[in-house]
Amino acid sequence: MSVKVGSRNQRRRKRRELAEERKAGARSAGSSLLALPRTRQLTLSLLLALVTLAVYSPAIRHRFIFNYDDEHYVTDNSHVQAGLTWETFVWALRSTEYSNWHPLTWLSHALDCELYGANPAGHHFSSIVLHALSVGLLFLLLARTTGSPGRSFLAAALWAIHPFNVESVAWVAERKNVLSTFFFLLTLGAYGWYAHAPALKRYAIVAMLFVFGLAAKPMVITLPCVLLLLDFWPLRRIQGWGQTAHRFRDDEEHERSSGNPDSAKPLSMSPRPFSQLVFEKLPLLALCVASGAVTIFAQRSGGSMRLALPLGVRLENAVYAYAVYVWKTLWPVDLAVFYPHPGAALAAWRLGLAAFFLLAVSVLAWQLRSTRPYLLMGWLWFLGTLVPVIGVIQVGEQAMADRYAYVPLIGLLLMMVWGGADLADYRRLSVGVQAKSAAAVLLVLTLLTWRQLGYWQSAYELWSHAVDVTKNNYIAEENLGVTLMALKRFDEALPHLQNAARIRPNDPWSHLNVASDLALGGHKREAIPTYEATIPLITDPKMLLRTYEILGRLYGELEFYSQARANYEDALRINPQQASARDALAKIELSEALRNVAESPSGEGYLRLGKLLQQAGRLPEALTAYKKALELDPKLREARKSLDALKKAKP
Repeated sequence: MSVKVGSRNQRRRKRRELAEERKAGARSAGSSLLALPRTRQLTLSLLLALVTLAVYSPAIRHRFIFNYDDEHYVTDNSHVQAGLTWETFVWALRSTEYSNWHPLTWLSHALDCELYGANPAGHHFSSIVLHALSVGLLFLLLARTTGSPGRSFLAAALWAIHPFNVESVAWVAERKNVLSTFFFLLTLGAYGWYAHAPALKRYAIVAMLFVFGLAAKPMVITLPCVLLLLDFWPLRRIQGWGQTAHRFRDDEEHERSSGNPDSAKPLSMSPRPFSQLVFEKLPLLALCVASGAVTIFAQRSGGSMRLALPLGVRLENAVYAYAVYVWKTLWPVDLAVFYPHPGAALAAWRLGLAAFFLLAVSVLAWQLRSTRPYLLMGWLWFLGTLVPVIGVIQVGEQAMADRYAYVPLIGLLLMMVWGGADLADYRRLSVGVQAKSAAAVLLVLTLLTWRQLGYWQSAYELWSHAVDVTKNNYIAEENLGVTLMALKRFDEALPHLQNAARIRPNDPWSHLNVASDLALGGHKREAIPTYEATIPLITDPKMLLRTYEILGRLYGELEFYSQARANYEDALRINPQQASARDALAKIELSEALRNVAESPSGEGYLRLGKLLQQAGRLPEALTAYKKALELDPKLREARKSLDALKKAKP
């Protein structure tokens, strides 16, 4: 019996040994494949891009946001809808419409129209693909320059699926953001290539890619400063910071020698004096100056800089906005398409807390610059890339915007990932615990991103959510009301439009929207006083002319012909050539004449009716009116002359 048991145990042991050999062989084959740095990095980059496409795929089924720039950029833009024609190319280069000069963005929209027509699915797909490509690029850049593919993978994955980026990816009109960032990251990659072996041709490619980025959206204007940050870390090109570089490099070499899997050989660079590195960026800075001048001109001519706020108020909001961007990075809930500017109403305690936080992080990052240079680099990346849109130069009426965090978010994620990994190593947490923690964070962010994507499926969901998560949001209330009007839900639209008018009592558009909703909802009598009360607020002659025409039409439909005539005459005083007002006035006068002869027939009344009918080209009816005028008053010479002239002119 013992012999049988022993032989059975031997067979089991041999089977286990064979199974372990097979597993070891499989691990060896897989590790040998992934051991090739380029192959491993490209594989992980592709994986990140595919995951990004999957996460954002629900946006492909979304509609255009018809009342928030999608109409300007695609649906109502005849140049873009014409596709990639020579005329579109010339227009894109010259256009500063909608307060921007971004010809490459216009051409990308035109290409989408060429490929997909007016189908929003194709336009959304293009934006998602650009984001996915940028995610893959970011991973490759970080992995190649830091020598830490594991940390680089996590940072790129967090950036890929962070809810902050939903606005940039899911909003067709924000194509300029994902397109410019794609070229921004390409420029960073080209710069690493140049820095490794400086040459004029390589620098020219860096400059060319930067121009493409500026031609997509000028927010990448901060790129020369970002390159200096890269010179500090991870490229370590700044001479004089050698102690910092060597100390940190020694730590990395120790990790690699100890078998840390999250390590690889980073790019090696030759340190140079800081002044030389600054001089190296001067041609790129010249491009920034030119782009900045064009941008300011475009925004001023487009009216985007019309919100006049004192410098102190703008600085206060900038400080507070920086802190809110960090908070929403850590706790990405209640994100909205528009955050109203608080003006001078920002609470002192909020401002003080935000300023203290920014100062504390800045001091900490500076103190740890020798041992943890990624903290200073990431923090300055975040602060610096937000400068063009932080509101010191106020463009638009928002306090901040999710889309503005698209590039700055990378700096914060570098700080968090590298800092978190170092903390985990200090605490001696196992690789498994670290991997599970990272997976949990990624899962939560994915769920939040899916939820945020749902708010972008239509204008109604988008503006309803913005109203729910913000206070006194004029833009959200107005656009939600307009959306409900478009859906013919006039009663539901009215309170939102009234809220917008309450928030902005001196804005004529808000009151006109209330009046329009009342009129379209069948409450014409209630709409008229609102239109009339808005007239003193209107300074735009075209808007005033249109308001007078609407009042004339409403009074005419209610058969108040004298009031209708007075409003059409007011419209014609603004523009005597306004054909619609002239025609409407003629119809009102004709209606009034018909009513007069019906109520109290007279020769003069029929004479006037005949003239109006003749002016309208209704000659047989005019002839009858003149005859009736003579029947009632045979001595009416003007009626006789008009009748005889009409008879002679009649074929």
